[in-house]
Amino acid sequence: MTAYQQLETVFSRWTILQDVGGILGWDMETMMPPGSIGSRSEQLAMLEDLRHETLTAPAVADLLAEAEARAGDLDEWQRANLREMRREHVRSVAVPGALVVANAKATSTCQHAWQGARKANDFAAVKPLLAEVVRLQREIGAAIGDATGVAPYDALLDGFEPGSSEAGIDRLFAPLEEALPDLLAAALEAQALSPAPVALPGPFGIERQERLCRTLLERLGFDFTHGRLDVSAHPFSGGAYGDVRVTTRFAEEEFLSAMMATIHEGGHALYEQGRPHEWRNQPVGQARGMGIHESQSMIIELQAGRSEPFVSYLAAAAREVFDGEDEAWRAANIGRLVHRVEPGFIRVESDELTYPAHILIRYRLEKALISGDLAVDDLPDAFNAAVNELLGLTVPDDRRGCLQDIHWYGGAYGYFPMYLKGAMVAAQLFEAAVAATPGILTALGQGDFAQLVGWLRDNVHGRASLTDGDTLVENATGAPPSAAAYLRHLDRRYVGDG
Repeated sequence: MTAYQQLETVFSRWTILQDVGGILGWDMETMMPPGSIGSRSEQLAMLEDLRHETLTAPAVADLLAEAEARAGDLDEWQRANLREMRREHVRSVAVPGALVVANAKATSTCQHAWQGARKANDFAAVKPLLAEVVRLQREIGAAIGDATGVAPYDALLDGFEPGSSEAGIDRLFAPLEEALPDLLAAALEAQALSPAPVALPGPFGIERQERLCRTLLERLGFDFTHGRLDVSAHPFSGGAYGDVRVTTRFAEEEFLSAMMATIHEGGHALYEQGRPHEWRNQPVGQARGMGIHESQSMIIELQAGRSEPFVSYLAAAAREVFDGEDEAWRAANIGRLVHRVEPGFIRVESDELTYPAHILIRYRLEKALISGDLAVDDLPDAFNAAVNELLGLTVPDDRRGCLQDIHWYGGAYGYFPMYLKGAMVAAQLFEAAVAATPGILTALGQGDFAQLVGWLRDNVHGRASLTDGDTLVENATGAPPSAAAYLRHLDRRYVGDG
């Protein structure tokens, strides 16, 4: 075999080990007995150690050098794959194996402990575990940063979205930060002039909610022969290629949150199910970072899933499942419910206009945690102060404060800004998709996502990591990522006539 072909074998092993970890991680969040966390932490740590050893073996560096010397013999996808191999190798070699294992154990243990701490509203119970996770993330960021010539937080950002930096994220967010206060004020003024939404009469049985969630996933085009829907404390999409696991969470007092969480995670799952099969076990076949990944969940949930045509379909489907009869079940009222602007404590339940503030809060705080400017002991107070500053709310307890999200407890530093970048990219992609395929909106009124998903398959899913994320967006829309389409969307939906 050529050097490049040998590298494909190495990276196939590396990717399959990642898939095994994905299934074990899904099980840990959904079905694992609580007493098994010690064993599971060791299992996940061993997998991470094996993946690290796979890429840091001395022969890999020699194979990369030889393959790069003969890159002219490769086609476009192979050259891109080699580029991604080099990137992963550099990042892996920078981090000592002992640090990889320690981080895997610490994050799985802390993530599991977070579930109990959140339920009990007890930050103190998880604080020492979180402090250890933060310490290890600082070390990892510093190690990769030293090898790549960037700051530690930039190194962590790059792990979630290749090429990302704090300076780049700040530039992307700046127009939104400037426009958001006036936009929110205008939206609340417009909302005050409209009829208030009527609460839907519950309770809503979990079995019926699950039935509707499964129907929505089917309408999206989710392949249940290669995936599942389950319940977890925090909705997520994970698993492995060819075995995509979606989770949501239910509350009997209302059902719209579960519906939106399901189609949000369904958007992630569609991306995973749409990646090119022939490159499934190679770096170039992986999703192009979490900013693009989040754009795929948000284009389904926010752009399509809360559009007027789809809300009409959702209202009819919900009336049938829950035997709804009065005016509260009509599309106009459900539209007012899903578009209601009202500052709240919980990020995943927030409206589109206050959601950016939730991300900006977390972005500021995680930067400070990694830089050392914020101690873990001070996180609850800092979180509460930021919520008061940006949302005008007084956080009543840590469960609705710094304990509400799983990310920091699972070691995901650099992830939060990708949510907001994803929302911006989603608006940009949807605008381009509808311009190219005007029938998308009509089809959504029938609960038909095929035209939209088909466009995404061609322009996003099937492109995988062939290019960097910003180039992917520019190729699909004609412009690199910016706040412009997102601001147009928010103004049109919440202030204008749409």
